[in-house]
Amino acid sequence: MPRANRSAGPISLALFAQRILPLGMLATALLAVPWLAFSSTGLSRLEALRKEKARTDAEVSRLSQEIRELRAEVQRIKQDPRAVERVARDELGLVRRTELVFQFRK
Repeated sequence: MPRANRSAGPISLALFAQRILPLGMLATALLAVPWLAFSSTGLSRLEALRKEKARTDAEVSRLSQEIRELRAEVQRIKQDPRAVERVARDELGLVRRTELVFQFRK
């Protein structure tokens, strides 16, 4: 029985898998990557997200510092009666019974 000549027939599956498919994928990647990078959801969006993350990190740092300060103030109020009096006077406007309050108006 004679063997069939593969070069005379249509493109074989092996040739397609070895040469044409990889070249097609490379061509698709060469076109898609720049298009995706410069689209509205590409590099500009990435940069905007990086800036937003930096702002958020700064806000988290500021709030963490504020939390530490508030915890320290809570400890002072729990341990020092003078701190309780200062808060009562400064923030609540309270006075002792024996004190006389003068109000001045413009």
